[in-house]
Amino acid sequence: MKNTNAVYISLVALVVAIVALVMCIVCCTSGKGGANVDVKAALMEEPGMVIEAMQAFENKQREDALRLVEEKIKDNADELYERADDGVIANPDGEMVLVEFFDYSCSFCHKLYPALKEIIANNPDVKVVAKPMAFLAPVSKYAAEASLAAAEQGKFGEAYSAIFEIEGRMTEESVDAALAGVGLDMEKLKADMKSDKVRNTLDAVSKLSSEIQVSGVPTLVFNNKLLQTLDAEDIQKAIDEAK
Repeated sequence: MKNTNAVYISLVALVVAIVALVMCIVCCTSGKGGANVDVKAALMEEPGMVIEAMQAFENKQREDALRLVEEKIKDNADELYERADDGVIANPDGEMVLVEFFDYSCSFCHKLYPALKEIIANNPDVKVVAKPMAFLAPVSKYAAEASLAAAEQGKFGEAYSAIFEIEGRMTEESVDAALAGVGLDMEKLKADMKSDKVRNTLDAVSKLSSEIQVSGVPTLVFNNKLLQTLDAEDIQKAIDEAK
């Protein structure tokens, strides 16, 4: 009910703002300083003014939100790009950094995976940091902990790929099988999964995602900008422009 009320209040505020804007437009274009202006008649003659006002309002809201996010990204650059305990899946010494916020249970993240493989293959100078989140399913946390624990054996990238390449439904058992298949010491992995280091890394990712307003997964960050895409061409374009 509270969400419904909030939406209703927002819509009312939007309508009031649009009416005020339209009245301002009518007054300014009438040359009468607002005297004796028939707003209803003007809207009937030019109904497109309402649509234009709504579009302008929405564009302004998006631009303001994007600027705020980019400011947040810059303010958190060290935590975003250089956190020592992050999982790195390509070139830890790369001058440019591509960051992925993802969830192993996310179907769209699985669709992005081949595109990231292509980007990594074609851009050996780009560091790719993978920040696992764990909110879509109970097994998400298990997979995230397992991949971060694999980093203790120098195999985060291998674990990341192995989990994304699991066929069929992901379970704790299928995660274990996939990671055993890349040569991990499973006894050590199980112990490291419950370590403070792994828990703190997951907490840091969650906190950072809230701070920079990551609204869903997958979300990519490159050159201090958000990239919402599953297409390798879009990512490559951003890299080429940065170069």
